[in-house]
Amino acid sequence: MGLFGKILDKLGFNKAEAAPSPASTATTGDQGAAAANPTPGLTPPPAQSQTQAQGQPQAQPQVQTQGQPQTSAQPQAMSMVDVVAELEQRAAANPQKLNWRTSIVDLLKLLDMDSSLEARKELAAELDCPQDLMGDSAKMNMWLHKAVLKRIAANGGNVPADLLD
Repeated sequence: MGLFGKILDKLGFNKAEAAPSPASTATTGDQGAAAANPTPGLTPPPAQSQTQAQGQPQAQPQVQTQGQPQTSAQPQAMSMVDVVAELEQRAAANPQKLNWRTSIVDLLKLLDMDSSLEARKELAAELDCPQDLMGDSAKMNMWLHKAVLKRIAANGGNVPADLLD
């Protein structure tokens, strides 16, 4: 996993993605798999039994009941991670006064990550920083801060527009 992946982990992105995986696996399986998985399978079998009792074809209710948990699970996985709240909470708990809104160094420190020039260069290279900025740490840092916030937003993070400009 790259450094940006670690940033996403620290902000809680993988927690949101990990939850739907078992649910979507259980709901996309056949009836036997859903029945073998008691927690996710509780809702679909009763719905299928009711629709079968009404004389509707079995395949149609399966698609509907299976599609509904996936649809409701996927927006949760894709739902916005409140990046501002997460970082503000970390900043309030941190003894240092860190300005994550303008400083990539402070942002990395809040996430308990290496903020050294070497680590920032590695992150910049991972995010395809223009080569002409790599030699000037101040310019690279400014580019990197914007790039990280834009990538966080692109991955489902709730980042205010004023931080993305």
